[in-house]
Amino acid sequence: MVNCETNTHKMRVLVEKLLLSLFLVAFYQGCMVLSVEYDHTASIECLGDPMKPLYKGGIVQNSEFNSGLMGWSTYRNMKAGVSSSASGNKFAVVHGAGSSAVASSGKLLPSHSVYQRVQMQGDRHYSLSAWLQVSSSNGTTSSAHVRAIIKSPNGERVIAGAIDAKSGCWSMLKGGMTSDSSGHAEIYFESHAAVDIWVDSVSLQPFTFDEWDAHARRSAAKSRRRTVKVVVAMGAADGKPIAHANVSIELLRMGFPFGNAATKEITELPAYEKWFTSRFTVATFENEMKWYSTEWTQNHEDYGVADKMLSLMQRHGIKVRGHNVFWDDQNSQMKWVMPLSLAQLKAAIQKRLKSVVSRYAGKVIHWDVVNENLHFNFFETKLGPGASAQIFQQVGQLDRNPILFMNEFNTLEQPGDPNPTPAKYVAKMTQIRSYPGNGGLKLGVGLESHFSTPNIPYMRSSLDTLAKLKLPMWLTEVDVVKGPNQVKNLEQVLREGYGHPGVNGIVMWAAWHAKGCYVMCLTDNSFKNLPVGDVVDKLIAEWKTHRASATTDRDGAVELDLPLGEYKFTVRHPSLKAAAVQTVTVDDTSSSASEFTINVKS
Repeated sequence: MVNCETNTHKMRVLVEKLLLSLFLVAFYQGCMVLSVEYDHTASIECLGDPMKPLYKGGIVQNSEFNSGLMGWSTYRNMKAGVSSSASGNKFAVVHGAGSSAVASSGKLLPSHSVYQRVQMQGDRHYSLSAWLQVSSSNGTTSSAHVRAIIKSPNGERVIAGAIDAKSGCWSMLKGGMTSDSSGHAEIYFESHAAVDIWVDSVSLQPFTFDEWDAHARRSAAKSRRRTVKVVVAMGAADGKPIAHANVSIELLRMGFPFGNAATKEITELPAYEKWFTSRFTVATFENEMKWYSTEWTQNHEDYGVADKMLSLMQRHGIKVRGHNVFWDDQNSQMKWVMPLSLAQLKAAIQKRLKSVVSRYAGKVIHWDVVNENLHFNFFETKLGPGASAQIFQQVGQLDRNPILFMNEFNTLEQPGDPNPTPAKYVAKMTQIRSYPGNGGLKLGVGLESHFSTPNIPYMRSSLDTLAKLKLPMWLTEVDVVKGPNQVKNLEQVLREGYGHPGVNGIVMWAAWHAKGCYVMCLTDNSFKNLPVGDVVDKLIAEWKTHRASATTDRDGAVELDLPLGEYKFTVRHPSLKAAAVQTVTVDDTSSSASEFTINVKS
């Protein structure tokens, strides 16, 4: 973490070089446009001076305030001006915006920054970024939750992003929105705290849907596929190459983990089992492994259902996520837990932790350790602010192989939710990781991804910010509410997650229930796909696409563009008495220089 007072030249030079690499120019439909890229500057915060605006400010006029307040205005006749740092950097300051301004309704009005009117176009994604700082309180360092607001052409007030801005240093807010209409819009920043908001290096860059989607597809091809060379030779490793051999390519298992939630009914309904196991490589038990499912009555543990589900998944080679050790929501605790004394609660927690983790140690690939601990704090309230970090430590001691996830909702879905913003997620995970003894834990970022209408630019910016942690990131509970655009919205979310290089796996939250699913069913009760199920199948097939066969050249070689995964190569040639078979794995360590040699016998 960079100290608020730090303003080192070395850091600025490094960041400026990074920013320059983002200002890539591309031609699109004969017009000069700036290409959309994943932005790693989202990991930089609390600098002495802000960096240059992304995309050179996009459609924002005078984005660095080098021309005073030209193009900018203020609300409620507030006074504003342009100030300069010691190094000469200019930024906008609103004076007295944090005073107790009261509307005619008697409600306290939020503090506002300067604002600018811009011209927006319909059917565009808009990527937003800005550097923000807030005034100090009585000369002491302060922090305030600041939201980016865009009043869209249709009059909708859109929260496009949020961050906890600080006094004494600059922090970067990233976000965005999608516009479905053309016309004048306004962009500004607001806070319900009594602070003055300082603004600099604002950028609002539009992208057509085609530009945005093309970038996601290019990124997916780069992250999820590899071009490898297969060489067929006779005998030993230095044997004679076999020209014109036929190589059949069968994908045994997709390398990118894609899964779904499951219910206990999967062990009772063969049609459910067949539908699930023919599609997914990862499973999360919807409720069956949770504390209230295994010990509803104190000291009466029952893991029978979870054991049976685990056995089924193991038979099909499907990996299982451990969901969850604890849930931080007070309303999700059993009645017998609530009246326990502190000593009794600690004993019950230790008993549960050792029971579930020891039972499934070595059998699950992940643990959701303390579920939703940004929204809720049952264990922190009872045990102290270090409760989550302590529980992570104990789970890691009992089961050293799985990745330990902090699983949370609305970090990607709702920019208006102040609890789980990407910056707060990063801060909480940093707290867990820095707790004494936790340095060696295998940690992971769990993003539930329960969407209504997805804000795709905000989703991408949030993933960019979370990538700062350099930890495995999974979308762990993906669903989209019903509506006329449910199918389209689901496909957008899945493509965005699959295309982001920081995402390591996706799990749907579409467990089947006869009386209706949690939010989204993929099938009817006969396990025939609904339209959202068809989208899932379409994407699985697309992500698996590869050549089924190829013929070696005169050097016995063939180049193949393959999705990551485990393959069976079968070689046939008139000189061979029988087909030669070899299994290979193409993973993210493979490169265009990777070569697989298949040695065959005559």
